[in-house]
Amino acid sequence: MIRVRGLGRCGASAAAVLALSMTASGCVTVHGEREVVPTATKAEAAGALKEFLRAYNKADKAYDPALDAARVTGPLGAINQAGLKSRRAQNPGGNARHVPLRFTDVEYAIPKKAGWPRFFVVNALSNRKPHGYRWLIVFTRAGGDRLWEATYLNLVLPDRIPDLKKDGDGFAEPVAVDQAGLALAPRRLGAAYTAFLKSGGDAFAAGPHTTQWKAARDKNAKRLGLAVQYLDEPRNAGAFAPVGLRTRDGGALVFFSTHHYEKQTASKGLTVDVEPDVKALMKGEAKQSVTLERVSNQVSLTPGAKGEISILGRMQGLVGAKGE
Repeated sequence: MIRVRGLGRCGASAAAVLALSMTASGCVTVHGEREVVPTATKAEAAGALKEFLRAYNKADKAYDPALDAARVTGPLGAINQAGLKSRRAQNPGGNARHVPLRFTDVEYAIPKKAGWPRFFVVNALSNRKPHGYRWLIVFTRAGGDRLWEATYLNLVLPDRIPDLKKDGDGFAEPVAVDQAGLALAPRRLGAAYTAFLKSGGDAFAAGPHTTQWKAARDKNAKRLGLAVQYLDEPRNAGAFAPVGLRTRDGGALVFFSTHHYEKQTASKGLTVDVEPDVKALMKGEAKQSVTLERVSNQVSLTPGAKGEISILGRMQGLVGAKGE
């Protein structure tokens, strides 16, 4: 019997953080949408965070993805909705161990830019384990008649978060997806990262989300009685587009997303034992194999010149499975 593992904990109690939300509280008036203006006021950002917490706690308590479906998008939305669906299937009565999520020591990084979409980044401490990590949450808004939605979430140790470049009024500087003058433009990060997971290389600094993750996958592919195949893809379109801010040293703090498939096939004469987390999201019957579909979002520090890119944090979640 071969055991298939599903959601895991992603090094930071990932399953506990997947259910997010927010609303738009007011809007910035832009004439012609060409003027470079702050993407939000601090009051708007604080209001979005308040609604985020409200919906997170409702969805987490009920294990109901419908309660925050309109408030999340992109990689975080995919992880959030699938995670809630899986847990609701296993616990239809809701989350008996729910503890309301709270934030303290909240900071906002609000850039100035023209047009849509707009975004800002929240940096805060939470009451969730692992304690001591900062939660970096990207909120995006696709248009003047749209709500603020949570797009990215990563947990990062405070001493790894770089100082952001800010103007005299305290506003951050955004990074374009094709930004020149960086070791790698944001739109190229996903492709470079998935290529690294397949073949290695020197584009990324060693660490738990690069060399160590690759080594763990390579080892997993050699499990006795089980053939494991990986397929990794970058995600750059729409709500999955990378988002970045300039750092004081000339580099960039960039959030980007990737898509991962893992097919596990048991040897002849063996069966596949599927865990509840996987079974709740699975289509088909796992007679001999199961393909796990995951979405991962990363936050990286890209230098302003040639050099290694550091992955500061990564949050991954199972979003689907197929049995054959």
